[in-house]
Amino acid sequence: MKLVSWNVNGLRACLKKGFLEFAANSDADVICLQEVRALPEQVEIDLPGYTMIWNPALKRGYSGTAMLTRLMPRAVFPGIGLAELDTEGRVLTAEFDDFFLVTVYTPNVQRELTRLEFREKQWDVEFLKFVRRLEKTKPVVFCGDLNVSHQEIDLANPGPNRGNAGFTDEERAGFDRILAAGFIDTFREFETDGGHYTWWSNRKGVRERNIGWRIDYFLISGILRPRLLGAGILSGVLGSDHCPITLDIS
Repeated sequence: MKLVSWNVNGLRACLKKGFLEFAANSDADVICLQEVRALPEQVEIDLPGYTMIWNPALKRGYSGTAMLTRLMPRAVFPGIGLAELDTEGRVLTAEFDDFFLVTVYTPNVQRELTRLEFREKQWDVEFLKFVRRLEKTKPVVFCGDLNVSHQEIDLANPGPNRGNAGFTDEERAGFDRILAAGFIDTFREFETDGGHYTWWSNRKGVRERNIGWRIDYFLISGILRPRLLGAGILSGVLGSDHCPITLDIS
Protein backbone atom coordinates (compact mmCIF):
# COMPACT_ATOMS: atom_id res chain seq x y z
CA MET A 1 0.00 0.00 0.00
CA LYS A 2 1.40 3.36 -1.02
CA LEU A 3 0.49 6.51 0.87
CA VAL A 4 1.39 10.11 0.07
CA SER A 5 1.12 13.21 2.25
CA TRP A 6 1.44 16.77 1.00
CA ASN A 7 0.85 20.22 2.42
CA VAL A 8 -0.29 21.84 -0.82
CA ASN A 9 -0.36 25.41 0.58
CA GLY A 10 -3.66 26.10 -1.16
CA LEU A 11 -5.10 23.38 -3.37
CA ARG A 12 -6.47 25.80 -5.94
CA ALA A 13 -3.00 27.27 -6.45
CA CYS A 14 -1.36 23.83 -6.49
CA LEU A 15 -3.78 22.65 -9.18
CA LYS A 16 -2.28 25.33 -11.44
CA LYS A 17 1.21 24.01 -10.73
CA GLY A 18 0.87 20.37 -11.73
CA PHE A 19 -1.01 18.77 -8.84
CA LEU A 20 -3.25 16.61 -11.02
CA GLU A 21 -0.31 15.33 -13.05
CA PHE A 22 1.57 14.44 -9.87
CA ALA A 23 -1.42 12.70 -8.32
CA ALA A 24 -2.24 10.74 -11.47
CA ASN A 25 1.34 9.50 -11.77
CA SER A 26 1.92 8.87 -8.07
CA ASP A 27 0.42 5.35 -7.98
CA ALA A 28 -0.74 6.21 -4.47
CA ASP A 29 -3.60 4.37 -2.85
CA VAL A 30 -4.31 7.41 -0.67
CA ILE A 31 -3.06 10.99 -0.96
CA CYS A 32 -3.43 12.96 2.26
CA LEU A 33 -3.55 16.73 1.93
CA GLN A 34 -3.10 19.58 4.37
CA GLU A 35 -3.69 23.33 4.09
CA VAL A 36 -6.14 22.87 1.22
CA ARG A 37 -7.63 26.32 1.93
CA ALA A 38 -10.71 25.61 -0.18
CA LEU A 39 -14.24 24.29 -0.09
CA PRO A 40 -15.30 21.27 -2.17
CA GLU A 41 -17.43 23.42 -4.46
CA GLN A 42 -14.44 25.65 -5.25
CA VAL A 43 -12.30 22.84 -6.67
CA GLU A 44 -12.71 20.51 -9.61
CA ILE A 45 -10.68 17.31 -9.26
CA ASP A 46 -10.81 14.86 -12.15
CA LEU A 47 -8.80 11.81 -11.11
CA PRO A 48 -10.41 8.58 -12.33
CA GLY A 49 -10.49 5.92 -9.64
CA TYR A 50 -10.11 8.36 -6.74
CA THR A 51 -12.71 9.61 -4.29
CA MET A 52 -12.09 12.90 -2.49
CA ILE A 53 -12.93 13.37 1.18
CA TRP A 54 -12.91 16.80 2.76
CA ASN A 55 -12.65 18.52 6.13
CA PRO A 56 -12.51 22.24 5.32
CA ALA A 57 -12.11 24.96 7.93
CA LEU A 58 -15.11 27.09 8.83
CA LYS A 59 -13.07 30.15 7.91
CA ARG A 60 -12.95 30.45 4.13
CA GLY A 61 -9.53 30.22 2.49
CA TYR A 62 -7.85 28.88 5.62
CA SER A 63 -6.33 25.59 6.79
CA GLY A 64 -8.35 22.44 6.01
CA THR A 65 -7.50 18.83 5.20
CA ALA A 66 -8.57 16.29 2.59
CA MET A 67 -7.83 12.84 1.20
CA LEU A 68 -7.89 11.37 -2.27
CA THR A 69 -8.37 7.62 -2.00
CA ARG A 70 -8.62 4.66 -4.35
CA LEU A 71 -9.70 2.45 -1.45
CA MET A 72 -13.13 2.91 0.07
CA PRO A 73 -12.78 3.47 3.83
CA ARG A 74 -15.06 1.72 6.27
CA ALA A 75 -15.75 5.08 7.86
CA VAL A 76 -14.54 8.68 7.69
CA PHE A 77 -14.74 11.28 10.40
CA PRO A 78 -13.44 14.85 10.71
CA GLY A 79 -11.76 16.41 13.71
CA ILE A 80 -10.79 14.95 17.07
CA GLY A 81 -14.16 15.35 18.74
CA LEU A 82 -13.52 18.65 20.52
CA ALA A 83 -15.52 21.54 19.13
CA GLU A 84 -13.03 24.15 20.31
CA LEU A 85 -10.23 22.49 18.32
CA ASP A 86 -12.13 21.32 15.26
CA THR A 87 -13.24 24.55 13.58
CA GLU A 88 -10.06 24.85 11.51
CA GLY A 89 -10.43 21.50 9.71
CA ARG A 90 -7.03 20.28 10.81
CA VAL A 91 -7.68 16.54 11.22
CA LEU A 92 -9.36 13.99 8.97
CA THR A 93 -9.47 10.25 9.69
CA ALA A 94 -10.28 7.30 7.44
CA GLU A 95 -10.80 3.83 8.88
CA PHE A 96 -9.56 0.96 6.75
CA ASP A 97 -9.75 -2.76 7.44
CA ASP A 98 -6.69 -3.01 9.67
CA PHE A 99 -5.63 0.54 10.54
CA PHE A 100 -6.74 4.13 10.87
CA LEU A 101 -5.21 6.75 8.57
CA VAL A 102 -5.13 10.30 9.92
CA THR A 103 -4.06 13.42 8.06
CA VAL A 104 -3.21 16.36 10.31
CA TYR A 105 -2.22 19.97 9.85
CA THR A 106 -0.74 21.00 13.20
CA PRO A 107 -1.16 24.68 14.14
CA ASN A 108 1.84 26.91 13.57
CA VAL A 109 2.88 28.74 16.74
CA GLN A 110 3.45 31.91 14.68
CA ARG A 111 6.58 34.03 14.41
CA GLU A 112 6.04 35.78 17.74
CA LEU A 113 5.11 32.44 19.38
CA THR A 114 1.61 33.74 20.06
CA ARG A 115 0.10 30.24 19.71
CA LEU A 116 2.84 28.35 21.54
CA GLU A 117 0.87 27.91 24.75
CA PHE A 118 -2.18 26.76 22.80
CA ARG A 119 -0.04 24.34 20.82
CA GLU A 120 1.80 22.92 23.83
CA LYS A 121 -0.98 22.75 26.39
CA GLN A 122 -4.02 22.06 24.21
CA TRP A 123 -3.38 20.91 20.68
CA ASP A 124 -0.42 18.57 21.24
CA VAL A 125 -2.04 17.06 24.32
CA GLU A 126 -5.45 16.46 22.77
CA PHE A 127 -4.16 15.21 19.43
CA LEU A 128 -1.96 12.62 21.11
CA LYS A 129 -4.91 11.52 23.25
CA PHE A 130 -6.96 11.19 20.05
CA VAL A 131 -4.55 8.91 18.19
CA ARG A 132 -3.98 6.84 21.31
CA ARG A 133 -7.75 6.35 21.62
CA LEU A 134 -7.83 5.16 18.03
CA GLU A 135 -5.04 2.70 18.82
CA LYS A 136 -7.30 0.93 21.32
CA THR A 137 -9.33 -0.27 18.32
CA LYS A 138 -6.64 -0.81 15.67
CA PRO A 139 -3.19 0.55 14.68
CA VAL A 140 -2.77 4.12 13.48
CA VAL A 141 -0.87 5.78 10.65
CA PHE A 142 -0.86 9.53 10.88
CA CYS A 143 0.78 12.00 8.56
CA GLY A 144 1.03 15.61 7.68
CA ASP A 145 2.59 18.94 8.45
CA LEU A 146 3.43 18.74 12.16
CA ASN A 147 5.07 22.18 12.07
CA VAL A 148 8.14 21.13 14.04
CA SER A 149 11.65 19.95 13.22
CA HIS A 150 12.34 17.31 15.82
CA GLN A 151 16.13 17.13 15.82
CA GLU A 152 18.96 19.41 14.76
CA ILE A 153 19.51 17.29 11.65
CA ASP A 154 15.95 18.09 10.60
CA LEU A 155 16.74 21.66 9.58
CA ALA A 156 19.60 23.29 7.74
CA ASN A 157 20.40 25.98 10.33
CA PRO A 158 19.52 24.68 13.81
CA GLY A 159 21.70 27.12 15.78
CA PRO A 160 20.16 30.43 14.65
CA ASN A 161 16.66 28.90 14.74
CA ARG A 162 16.75 27.56 18.28
CA GLY A 163 13.68 28.95 20.01
CA ASN A 164 12.03 30.08 16.78
CA ALA A 165 8.65 28.82 15.61
CA GLY A 166 9.01 25.20 14.56
CA PHE A 167 12.14 24.63 16.64
CA THR A 168 11.21 25.62 20.18
CA ASP A 169 11.99 23.30 23.06
CA GLU A 170 8.26 23.00 23.75
CA GLU A 171 7.38 21.87 20.23
CA ARG A 172 10.25 19.41 20.13
CA ALA A 173 9.20 18.01 23.50
CA GLY A 174 5.73 17.49 22.04
CA PHE A 175 7.26 15.34 19.32
CA ASP A 176 9.26 13.46 21.98
CA ARG A 177 5.98 12.57 23.67
CA ILE A 178 4.63 11.15 20.43
CA LEU A 179 7.64 8.86 20.14
CA ALA A 180 7.45 7.97 23.84
CA ALA A 181 3.87 6.85 23.24
CA GLY A 182 5.22 4.24 20.83
CA PHE A 183 4.79 5.92 17.46
CA ILE A 184 7.60 5.60 14.93
CA ASP A 185 9.03 8.36 12.74
CA THR A 186 9.11 6.23 9.60
CA PHE A 187 11.62 8.29 7.61
CA ARG A 188 14.21 7.91 10.37
CA GLU A 189 13.90 4.13 10.13
CA PHE A 190 15.61 4.38 6.73
CA GLU A 191 17.67 7.59 6.82
CA THR A 192 19.74 8.80 9.75
CA ASP A 193 21.59 11.67 8.05
CA GLY A 194 20.63 15.32 7.73
CA GLY A 195 20.00 17.31 4.57
CA HIS A 196 16.52 15.88 3.95
CA TYR A 197 13.84 18.52 4.14
CA THR A 198 10.16 18.94 3.29
CA TRP A 199 9.64 22.72 3.54
CA TRP A 200 11.59 25.71 2.28
CA SER A 201 11.07 29.44 2.67
CA ASN A 202 9.87 31.27 -0.43
CA ARG A 203 12.89 33.57 -0.28
CA LYS A 204 14.88 33.53 -3.52
CA GLY A 205 17.41 30.72 -3.83
CA VAL A 206 16.52 29.01 -0.54
CA ARG A 207 15.04 25.87 -2.06
CA GLU A 208 17.72 25.66 -4.72
CA ARG A 209 20.38 25.67 -1.99
CA ASN A 210 18.33 23.21 0.09
CA ILE A 211 18.11 25.48 3.14
CA GLY A 212 15.07 23.71 4.50
CA TRP A 213 13.23 22.10 7.37
CA ARG A 214 11.80 18.61 7.78
CA ILE A 215 8.39 19.29 9.29
CA ASP A 216 6.22 16.77 7.41
CA TYR A 217 6.05 13.20 8.71
CA PHE A 218 4.52 9.77 8.50
CA LEU A 219 4.26 8.18 11.94
CA ILE A 220 2.95 4.70 12.65
CA SER A 221 1.95 2.62 15.65
CA GLY A 222 4.84 0.45 16.80
CA ILE A 223 2.93 -2.72 16.00
CA LEU A 224 3.07 -1.78 12.30
CA ARG A 225 6.88 -1.71 12.18
CA PRO A 226 7.21 -5.20 10.63
CA ARG A 227 4.99 -4.04 7.75
CA LEU A 228 7.05 -0.92 6.99
CA LEU A 229 8.62 -1.17 3.54
CA GLY A 230 9.82 2.36 2.85
CA ALA A 231 9.45 6.06 3.55
CA GLY A 232 10.62 8.89 1.35
CA ILE A 233 10.72 12.59 0.60
CA LEU A 234 9.93 13.77 -2.95
CA SER A 235 11.95 16.96 -2.75
CA GLY A 236 11.96 17.43 -6.51
CA VAL A 237 8.18 17.82 -6.72
CA LEU A 238 7.19 21.48 -6.94
CA GLY A 239 3.80 23.16 -6.60
CA SER A 240 3.98 24.16 -2.94
CA ASP A 241 6.53 25.40 -0.42
CA HIS A 242 6.32 21.86 0.96
CA CYS A 243 7.09 18.71 -1.00
CA PRO A 244 5.20 15.40 -0.83
CA ILE A 245 6.36 12.55 1.41
CA THR A 246 5.63 8.85 0.96
CA LEU A 247 5.04 5.70 2.96
CA ASP A 248 5.02 2.12 1.67
CA ILE A 249 3.47 -0.45 3.96
CA SER A 250 2.51 -4.07 3.34
